[in-house]
Amino acid sequence: LASVLPLIERIRARGIPILVTTGTVTSGDLAEQRLPRGVVHQFIPVDVPRFVGRFLDHWRPDLALFVESDLWPNMIIEASDRGVPMVLVNGRLSEDSFRRWRRLPKSIAYLLQRLDLCLTGTAPDATRFGELGAPQVFTTGNLKLDVPAPPADPAALAALQDAIGDRPVIAAASTHAGEESSVLEAHIGLRANFPGLLTLIAPRHPERGAGIVAGAAAAGLSVAMRSRGELPNRNTDIYVADTVGELGLLYRVAPAVFIGGSLVKHGGQNPIEAAKLGCAILHGPNVWNFAEIYAALDDAHGAEPVAGPDRLVAHLAAWLSDPDACGRVADTGHTVVKTLGGALDRTLASLDPYLMQLQLHQRARHA
Repeated sequence: LASVLPLIERIRARGIPILVTTGTVTSGDLAEQRLPRGVVHQFIPVDVPRFVGRFLDHWRPDLALFVESDLWPNMIIEASDRGVPMVLVNGRLSEDSFRRWRRLPKSIAYLLQRLDLCLTGTAPDATRFGELGAPQVFTTGNLKLDVPAPPADPAALAALQDAIGDRPVIAAASTHAGEESSVLEAHIGLRANFPGLLTLIAPRHPERGAGIVAGAAAAGLSVAMRSRGELPNRNTDIYVADTVGELGLLYRVAPAVFIGGSLVKHGGQNPIEAAKLGCAILHGPNVWNFAEIYAALDDAHGAEPVAGPDRLVAHLAAWLSDPDACGRVADTGHTVVKTLGGALDRTLASLDPYLMQLQLHQRARHA
């Protein structure tokens, strides 16, 4: 959802009514927090023809935008049969997904050929969609690069900064199962040389917070948990930030951050927000979800790859010992992300004929 918020805002600014659907409670909570005034949020129906038909009968959309890889087969077929124009924005298709779909060429072509337009984040994505049968494919760039830095509540930020004081801080963001143990191991390896070290952990799925707390306690570490309303005190080793929509807070207090989903075989989580907020970034080897962005960051030394806990410790120790070096990596990462932007304007230019048609229909209805 976060990747298309600026797009939603720009379309809404043209006076076009918008319905946004999400499929998870986490995305739904984020929608309630951050969608512009006047935008309606609903959970997407189960992708069964009967439910999809009732949904479309009720809302009667004039245009459908699908985001990234959310291609719901029955929704696409039902909308197409009703003559609803459909566009995929920020389209993403991993090499693994591409190989799987190639085993069902007629099925995926049947779906993709119903799309009026396919706007992809990268050129390899465009090639893969085209080979699978999408008729009109253009590379507009990754919308995530044009998302503003995530916000932070000023009072909450001041409270956390006050609780941390002048302690050295590192963070691990959007972590997945199997990665927190490496982060805890890194903390234990660092704390002898960096007294008072505080490690912040924000799991990708907040409901995993209690398990992370238990793991840290089992390792003999003192833990505080944000979802309980706790702040770290001077004895806290690990602060588990198991809440929704607060990465902006985390990135504003930690100069160095490990981005999760990358030591395990998930494909890596989004590094852009951390780079925009001036964090020096570490990541594991599995970053195919954001391959081009991580490659650009790594090539410019705006981020550093690590293979496991030992290298995580080594890089963090170097940055904790030399804040200027940490700052140079952060500055480079910020510049790289800024240079790669522009997808929002290109996407809007591609959508403009459809949006103009919607505006003309609105004027005709009100005439």
